[in-house]
This record gives sequence, structure tokens and C-alpha cells, in this order.
Amino acid sequence: MEIPCRRPRPSTVRPRPLLSSPRSPSPCSPPRRFPAPAAPPIASAAVAVAAALLCVLGTAPARAAPTPADTGGWRWPLTGEPEVLRYFAPPAQRWLGGHRGVDLAADEGDEVVAAGTGRVAFAGRVAGTGAVSVVHGDLRTTYLPVEAAVERGTAVRAGDMLGTVADAPRHCAARSCLHWGLLRDRTYLDPLALLGMGEVRLLPVTGSGVVGRQGRVTRGGGPGCRRG
Repeated sequence: MEIPCRRPRPSTVRPRPLLSSPRSPSPCSPPRRFPAPAAPPIASAAVAVAAALLCVLGTAPARAAPTPADTGGWRWPLTGEPEVLRYFAPPAQRWLGGHRGVDLAADEGDEVVAAGTGRVAFAGRVAGTGAVSVVHGDLRTTYLPVEAAVERGTAVRAGDMLGTVADAPRHCAARSCLHWGLLRDRTYLDPLALLGMGEVRLLPVTGSGVVGRQGRVTRGGGPGCRRG
């Protein structure tokens, strides 16, 4: 007996899909760039403050003329606040006429005192006129005409007596006065700057021209005062 041949039925089992593995980045693809995180606002403010402090601390104030804090306090060389008869007026050239100090109204015999703490560098006569000079560090104050009551080397404080105003009609013809001068090394300055007044114009003893800058306008000599 012949057995009929059956064809196998096609399998109904469907193949399971293969799990795909994660793709690895291609070596040719450019790397992804992520934006950098913004700096915290507090840090930015701190940097700004530090920069501002650096600007302030790194800048030194310009020093032009002495102030009362330089040597611990200054005062008038006469009692009270005397009238200024003639102001500091240095010439444009050292050989020209000018006024290398200030003239203060005073009577003969008035007490002359040290304008600041220092040591007497000179007490005697210059060209027949009595004079006293006091050294205050790198500053020097001068007083004339004065009958000195101190000697060279005497230590003085502001307000200590140096002598009395002498009669010197050759300086202020109209009346007696005290000529008060100020120098730093060999440069003339306005003594009123010690009291926070006057100007910042300088006059060198040697060399030509006026050194420094002009602050306040200098008033000219008063009547009866000669060039000194």
C-alpha cells in the first residue's frame, strides 16, 4: 500500500528580533559641546569689589605742600592770628624781585614763637638783621627781624618763644612786621600752607623758573612793603 507523502507545513514560529546593542559614537563624529555653567553672581560681585579695592589701595595721593599733620601741628609765629601785610609771591626767575615768604603785622617787642616742633638751626644776624631759623625734619622755618632769645641747637616745641620782633625799617617801611619764611631743602614754599592756607607754588633757591604748580591766586604785596 502506498503511503501518500505529506509536505511539511511551514513553521509558524516567527523569529524573535535580535536586541540591538547601543551604538558607539563614530570616531569621525565631532564631540558634543555643553555650555559652561555661568559664574554665581556672588563671585562676580566679589571680583568687582577686589578690583575696586586694588585701584584704591594702589593709588598714592600726590603730595604738594606740607600740612599740619606732617610734623604734629603748626601755628602762627605770633600771638593770635596776625594780619598778613604781604603774601608769598616768588618771581618767575630767581634773579628777579619777589617775596619769598609772608609779612605779618607786628609791633616791635612782640613775642615771636616757633611755628612747629623742631630744633634751632641758626640764631644771629644776617646782613645786620637779627634772624632765627628752626629745622623741622626736612622743613625749615625762618623768622626776621628778631632779637633772638634762643641759641643754636635748642629744642623747641610749637609755641615756644624764639625772641621778640626787632626794629627793621628797611623791610616794611610803613610799620614794623615779622617776615616768616618756609623752605624744604633748598626750595622756598608758602608758609601759610602750614596752616592750610596760601598756595602750592614753589621757588628754588638755585636754578631758573618756578617749580611746582599754582593753587590759589597769590595776592601782591601790600602798600608800604618792599621787595624781600
